Amino acid sequence: MASKQLYSAADEQSLMSAIWDPQIADNPLEFVKFVYPWGKPNTPLERHKGPRGWQREQLEEIGLHVKRQRQADKIELSMEMFRYATCSGRGVGKSTEVSWLTHWMMSCNIGSTTIVTANTESQLKSRTWAELGKWITLGINGHWFDKSALSLSPAAWFADVVSDQLKIDMGYYYAQAQLWNEENPDAFAGAHNPHGIMVIMDEASGIPEVIWKVTEGFFTEPELHRYWLAYSNGRKNTGAFFECFHKNRNFWRRRNLDSRDVEGTDKQVLQSIIDQYGEDSDEARVEVKGEFPRQGDKQFIARDLAEGARGRELQEDPAAPLIMGVDVARFGDDSSVIRFRRGRDARSIPAQKFKGLDNMQLAYRIAEAIDKYNPDAVCVDAGNGSGVIDRLREMGYKVHEIWFGSTRTDSPEWHNKRIEMWGRMREWLRGGCFDEDQELVDDLVGPEYKFVANGDAQVLESKEEMKKRGLASPDNGDALALTFAVRVARQDAKVRRGRGGRVAQGVDYDVFGG
Repeated sequence: MASKQLYSAADEQSLMSAIWDPQIADNPLEFVKFVYPWGKPNTPLERHKGPRGWQREQLEEIGLHVKRQRQADKIELSMEMFRYATCSGRGVGKSTEVSWLTHWMMSCNIGSTTIVTANTESQLKSRTWAELGKWITLGINGHWFDKSALSLSPAAWFADVVSDQLKIDMGYYYAQAQLWNEENPDAFAGAHNPHGIMVIMDEASGIPEVIWKVTEGFFTEPELHRYWLAYSNGRKNTGAFFECFHKNRNFWRRRNLDSRDVEGTDKQVLQSIIDQYGEDSDEARVEVKGEFPRQGDKQFIARDLAEGARGRELQEDPAAPLIMGVDVARFGDDSSVIRFRRGRDARSIPAQKFKGLDNMQLAYRIAEAIDKYNPDAVCVDAGNGSGVIDRLREMGYKVHEIWFGSTRTDSPEWHNKRIEMWGRMREWLRGGCFDEDQELVDDLVGPEYKFVANGDAQVLESKEEMKKRGLASPDNGDALALTFAVRVARQDAKVRRGRGGRVAQGVDYDVFGG
């Protein structure tokens, strides 16, 4: 709907001067306090004095960032980007904060671009963008802009004034609700803008990693106003939003926000969630406490289980067999990985990772590792490694050829060999230990599972399916899983001969750690 100038030219000039004063323009909190009718009778805000506490703190932090940026600019220091991730429970006012920041960026950083996206089209259109419309209408300068279903742009008269007085190109001056397509992530990419760029992700936990990677491209130029803000409930303990608080935490300002600590939330409803599911349940963690779940609904290995194995004290067992697993790379950006395990110890012998090797080169690297460590069994992924296996056998090495897709398993609960190995590895993680490799943790917790064969058997999603979700191929995890592909007798097993052949006495074969 088109807007028109509401005030006289003198009054409009006065309003512009007030909003563009650095005391307001460089401070989002002061902007929010100025442009909305807080406490004014007969308005939706007549009973509200201002932003909630956490909102004030974040707005103030952005203002301090702008101040530091301006000081750095004066003495020709490099510009820094502002990144902020907020993981919260229900009803804290995330969409409201998104609306205020969009309104501030459009009002105070003339010529800038703001991109707002969300986990789903429905969330973006019916909630996030609808909330923005409410606050633009309430704003004292709402008539500066025209809002449509997916965009906010300067009204024609305002664009003429700005273009004439400030000599700014209007081509990239807008806020846009932008949809994304996981199959075509480059369509999300945007233009660079010397007047400033802001990207806001609402319900960011549901936005795939590939879209986050494309978003990086918005911020490659060292401009003063560069903002990337992500808001979400912590519904998944994998993915790019989760990593803002973990692997990538050094790059992000972060906040975990408990709904019970926020003014205006319904404490009785929040308490009922805790009473129903338990204080430390995943439901309470996600919906109330602003924390991430211990395990996703379809996640095969819980993060707590993987993290526990990484930090666990090593338990040596020299008599356990040494097993070597080799996952062979499938694509150009994947790695071939060699991992070792002796009983509960997958830490003492470091993993080896290779990129860009052909089958012959990789076979020689595997042969070198066999010669060096003399494993009791070598298990190689046959799906992409048949050429590697053939070459190793030509060289005189005995290796086990493991087909991930084979349906010959020891239990009907596993649909194929791959998930059977991962199931054994999952049990081993309760007592096993491995090295300080964050990549391995990410690989172990990444794959999801589903039921097949009339719902009776489980199967892991494929590496290709993981890539579509924006996750890396779990080459590291598959290499460790391959050490559970075969049963190998312990070196201290007593052996007798009976009608069934050689039988180990006293100690079972090594499967879960010996």
